[in-house]
This record gives sequence, C-alpha cells and structure tokens, in this order.
Amino acid sequence: MNSEEEFYDAETGLESDDSCEVSFKDALVFDSKRAKPENGVWERRKTLPAEMISRNDFSVWSILKKCIGMELSKIAMPVVFNEPLSFLQRISEYMEHAHLIHKVCSLSDSIDRMQVVAAFAVSAVASQWERTGKPFNPLLGETYELTREDEGYRLISEQVSHHPPVSAFHAQSLKQEFEFHGSIYPKLKFWGKSVEAEPKGTMTLELLKHKETYTWTNPMCCVHNIILGKLWIEQYGTVEIVNHSTGDKCVLNFKPCGMFGKELHKVEGHIQDKSKKKHRVIYGKWTECMYSVDPKVYEAHKKSDKKTGEDSKKLKREHSSQSEEADEMLEVQETVTVIPGSALLWRIAPRPANSAQMYNFTSFAMTLNELEPGMERLLAPTDCRLRPDVRAMENGDIDSSSTEKERLEEKQRASRRERSMDEEEWSTRWFQLGTNPHTEAEDWLYTGGYFDRNYTDCPNVY
Repeated sequence: MNSEEEFYDAETGLESDDSCEVSFKDALVFDSKRAKPENGVWERRKTLPAEMISRNDFSVWSILKKCIGMELSKIAMPVVFNEPLSFLQRISEYMEHAHLIHKVCSLSDSIDRMQVVAAFAVSAVASQWERTGKPFNPLLGETYELTREDEGYRLISEQVSHHPPVSAFHAQSLKQEFEFHGSIYPKLKFWGKSVEAEPKGTMTLELLKHKETYTWTNPMCCVHNIILGKLWIEQYGTVEIVNHSTGDKCVLNFKPCGMFGKELHKVEGHIQDKSKKKHRVIYGKWTECMYSVDPKVYEAHKKSDKKTGEDSKKLKREHSSQSEEADEMLEVQETVTVIPGSALLWRIAPRPANSAQMYNFTSFAMTLNELEPGMERLLAPTDCRLRPDVRAMENGDIDSSSTEKERLEEKQRASRRERSMDEEEWSTRWFQLGTNPHTEAEDWLYTGGYFDRNYTDCPNVY
C-alpha cells in the first residue's frame, strides 16, 4: 500500500529508480461493482464495517491467572480479546512494504541489496506497533490468498499443523523476480504481567535475477501491562540476515526498552562481508524508520554524542521515578536522531485517522478481510475471508462471533477424534514438510498448484 514511498539514497550513490514494471497476465482479477480509479487498480476499503469491540467489561486476569508459564495456544480465549483477522492474514502483513523487495531487485551491488533487505526485515514487524488484539488461531487446513496487482505479487498461506500450530506461506513476484516464504510456529507464554511471543521459524527471500537467497528469523515480541495499565509492545532480540550466495551478513539488535525507556523501539546493527569487514551501520526504530551510514561516520558521531548526552541523560534520571518498573512504562514519544550522511532505507506509512477505533490496524491490514464482489466464487473454500467467526467480529457481532468460534473449534476437535479412530494422518494441501536447502533446517515448502483454481480436494473447515 506504500508504492509511492521511495528509497532515498541521500549521499550513498545508490540507484533510486523506483520503477518496477509488472506483468499481471497471470494475476487474479475479481469482478467488482466499484468504479476503477484512473490507474486501473481497484479502490480498497479504508475502514472496517464496525468499530472495535470494547474490552472494558472483561477481565483478562480471570482467564489467565491459572496460565502463568503456559503456552496460550492451548488455552481457549474469549473472542473479545481477538482482532478480526486470522493469524494467516496477520502474517501476510510481512508484505505490506513489498516495494522494498522490488527495490532490492533493482540494485546492482550486494551490500546495497543487503541494506534494503534489512529494512524489509524490520518493516515486516512494524504493523505490530500498538496491535494488542490477538489474531484468531487458524483452523487446520485453513488458507489465505492475497493477490496485489499494484504491488506485483501474490501470496498463499496454509495452516499445516494444529499441535503445534504451524502456519506456512509463500509469496511470489508476478514478474518472476523473487520468492518470499517461510513457516511460523508462534509460541505464546503468559508471565503474570506480560505475554511473550516467540515467532519460531525462518524467513527466506530468494532474488531470482541475482541468484541470491537471504534468510533470517523474526525478533521476540512482548505485550506488557496485560492486567493493569496501558498496553504496550516491544520487540527485542538479535536478528541475523545471511546472504547465502555472497556470505554477506547483517546483524540487527532489536533493543529492549530498559528501565527508563531510552532504548524503546530502537534497532541497531551492521552489515559485514564474508571476511567480517563492516560496510554499513543500520539504525533507527521499527516503529518509524531505518537509516544506513558509513561505520566510521557512525563511530565518530557516537563518540561526540556520548559526552554531550551525558548531562541530559543525568537530568532525565533525576526527574524519573527510580521505582518505576519497565512493565509500567508508557510509550516514549521521540523520533530518530539522523546522523549526517545517512541514507533513509524505509519510513513507515502513516496509519489512518480512525486506526485507534479499528484495532490499531494499518491501511493495509484494513483491507485483508475484505470480500469484493465476485471474489467468493474464485477463492478456495478454506480461505479466511469465508470464516464466519472472524466475519461476525469484523461486523461488530460479538455474540455470533463467539458462538461460531466455539462451533468451529468443536468441529475441529471432532474431526481430530475421527481421524484418530480411523488412524488417519492429516494431509496438507499446498505445502509439504521438507528441508530448507539454505539453512538445512526443517521447513514447510510450497508444492505449487494453488492458482490453478482446482479446489476439489480442499477440506471442509468451516
């Protein structure tokens, strides 16, 4: 949704041609009664059918007090704590900044490409900012298809396992420029005042033109103040992006907020070649923007800034409550300090004005469950858009959503019991368990064929 956003090459001499011609002959086009804008792209909705359901009358503690240290995937949560998207739709938000992948494909230098891949990896988690609702757990066999002609890609995902819950996805360029895929096993744990999410699984980006493959894992995510106070989110941990073709590596540190919040949202790291020579320093915030700068310039700035910042930091500490714990922190409002000579790699798009009333969705997320006229007859019957409990919640009908959620969960349990009695194994439709050839780790790989539109063997999940 941010195709107008450009990659600014400031003083680095990077190519800044943002054009990406795409052939859409194989793309899925839906009939629509909406008027087409001048550029021929369907105008997508900018709001949800109903505002966010109030959670004021519901006690999280009454549900979670017996669950400290347990995995939340095994606990049935009331629908009111959800947001009206399936987790399969949520992971498709990795593609919100797909223009960055197109930019990567256009660059001739491997270090320049790594810079933008790093920005893409950071942008993939940006939509989680202030998103405190829990997505619906996908049903076994559930799928989600996303075709974006204007962004030049299409994506298919499938829930390939229920215990443990594993979601697999595969996105491909409509012009055969790239493939982006992965399988995610989210582990959620409740720790008393916070919920920690560990997104196990590997992201793989293949640049077909350059014959390069990049892999990385996502950072940890934590939602604080689950019981009392203002909910807030932090991402933390080390993300290592490897170019398996050149040996280049980018190491990104998503910093924990710390006692006084001075590190909240910050991301810092560097790019090095196979001989471990540093070429660029990457810095910024996953909620705002990412920059790159020469390592020598960065170190010089860091030294000069250290002394000048000591007095102001001391003053801030004196005015801060020494007893304040990190879990009680509110979000720090500040922007990234730009080092002279830096290149802007990525900047987050503004959220719509009504985002706070719409589960803090981005403009991109607002469109993910939309059913355009004519779409239903072309989608697989397992597609999330056809899921009744998610649709009811989106329409503001919490009672119907809760009833449908319970019905679908019981149907899933009954199917599992039936397979167990018949000693049958679940058979996935579009992905199969294999080995990622680049990491040599177990991975779910797309077998192809979804866009042939043959859905006769799809399970009845709804």
